[in-house]
Amino acid sequence: MSKGQLYIFSGPSGSGKDTVLKQLLSGREDVKLSISSITRPMRVGEVEGEKYNFISREKFEQMLKNDELLEHNVYVGNYYGTPKKPVEQWCEQGYDVILEIDVNGALKVMEKRPDAISVFIMPPSMSVLHQRLSGRGTEDEETVKSRLKIAVEEISKAVNYDYIIVNDTVEQAVKDFDAIIRANALLKDKMENLIYEVEQDAESFNW
Repeated sequence: MSKGQLYIFSGPSGSGKDTVLKQLLSGREDVKLSISSITRPMRVGEVEGEKYNFISREKFEQMLKNDELLEHNVYVGNYYGTPKKPVEQWCEQGYDVILEIDVNGALKVMEKRPDAISVFIMPPSMSVLHQRLSGRGTEDEETVKSRLKIAVEEISKAVNYDYIIVNDTVEQAVKDFDAIIRANALLKDKMENLIYEVEQDAESFNW
């Protein structure tokens, strides 16, 4: 059995990351979503272990001390990080693992895991991104403008990624991500076990 592949997945707010991931994962039992550990309180609608593990600050700092995290960050006084162990265990079991993370954390993981495949999702234009953010109706225009400025900074770092997916439609974006995963599974390094098995099978023939 081949080891699973680690995928880094990033994109600006409004790019549709969560929607694309939800649809992709619903159609693939061989792909897992990495679960982050965070120290902020759980929000309404969130479920423990679904996307985050909510832990104490003391436990997080112990994980830092023991070098148990692929990456970590501090936002508004709270720790956010990606535990190494679950990612490594899933990959050893043959699962592909997707790490949804911001660009700063992604660059840290790229340094630690050069074998990871990085995928950046972006809108077809800033006008479309503005429409999507405004269309939510949950934030005022100043907040939307602030998110757009951050998006420009994030998009400028997309050149560091292996693949770029343009989310013009969710359906096509899901197909594109799925194609990346399928193509990677066919790489020579991933197929060495099959090559060996076929060669062994050939030896049993009476030529």
